Amino acid sequence: GDANDSELWADAGSAQSAFNRGNGFSAVRVGLESPESLQTLKDALTSDPRLTVEVLQEQAYYSSQTKQFRGMIMGLAGVVTFIMGLGAIFAALNTMYAAVAARGKEIATLRAIGFGGGPVLVSVMIEALALAFAGGVLGALIAWLLFDNLSVSTLGQSFTQVVFAFRVDTGLVITGLIIALVIGFIGGLLPAIRAARLPVTTALRTA
Repeated sequence: GDANDSELWADAGSAQSAFNRGNGFSAVRVGLESPESLQTLKDALTSDPRLTVEVLQEQAYYSSQTKQFRGMIMGLAGVVTFIMGLGAIFAALNTMYAAVAARGKEIATLRAIGFGGGPVLVSVMIEALALAFAGGVLGALIAWLLFDNLSVSTLGQSFTQVVFAFRVDTGLVITGLIIALVIGFIGGLLPAIRAARLPVTTALRTA
């Protein structure tokens, strides 16, 4: 379940002899009693002038080894997210413009009996945000069903494998819902303004 799954363990002397590595060691793994012991070990080793070592927590070490690759993946994910977000905004605009056009008569009636542009704008925005929230919940459910605990891996030219374990947790769901609401707000704002500013007579004639 961790990085040790990709390792082959053997007697140090036998491995050095088989691979002509001499008597040196490139890395040493140390088991500590507690996380706080890491600083004590680091101080002891770095203060010894006979040693030139870098003391890292195991997770930090593997994170540094994959930093460049993870950065590339995150950059690609950001580009895809931006493009999909733009598409979602245009879809929301189209949906809300259609909804406003289909209910032009109702909106005009509300305006005629005394409702101002503010309540009309708020009602359209509430509808847009409600639809966006429902879409976000549905998307989170689909993502959880399809991708939660899914693992994929890569294999580079140096036979270095990076494994990605997808986890759809609460924080990710909340982030997705916030993005969905932002898209719904942007997509519903212009149609809501149009509905609020549309003259009553014009709305009745086009209904």
